[in-house]
Amino acid sequence: MKNSTVRIDRADFIRKSLVGTASLLLPASLLGQSPQQEKPAPIKLEIVKEYVTVAHGQFPRLKEMLENDNQLLHVSHDWGGGDYESAIEAAGHVGNKDIAAYLLGKGARYNIYLACMLGHLDIVRQVLTRSPQLINSKGPHGFTMLHHAQKGGDESKSVVDYLVSLGAKETKLDFYAKA
Repeated sequence: MKNSTVRIDRADFIRKSLVGTASLLLPASLLGQSPQQEKPAPIKLEIVKEYVTVAHGQFPRLKEMLENDNQLLHVSHDWGGGDYESAIEAAGHVGNKDIAAYLLGKGARYNIYLACMLGHLDIVRQVLTRSPQLINSKGPHGFTMLHHAQKGGDESKSVVDYLVSLGAKETKLDFYAKA
């Protein structure tokens, strides 16, 4: 077996050593890396409950709360027994398109129930073509896709017709009943 030796000149060794040492001493932001931020404390349950509650229809208060704490955007409140509801879902099941559009503009999570309320037939059709068993799935409080589509009004009539054509009848199911 041949003994191979890697030769490095002194200047190259010093340069590489300095760069390596500097990366240990410099803040991550100067090296193009984002520093890990500490995880914020959990949001108080009473604030989460108020935020989700106002998302049903109190637009000025919702905006005020979100402007004061942008961490609220993705929170969900557990109304009991795993009946979780986020602000975007609250707006969806009451048909509040203004609040839904505002929250979507802020980056809220889009889901099939919201697609039904907003009249996004192409999305609803794609989801139910791939997963037809979802036709009677329970959204927050047991409200179905049909309920959400009906709350969307005229803009969602095509979604209502499509869901009915697939056999949807119920607008609300017992959330706590076993599947």
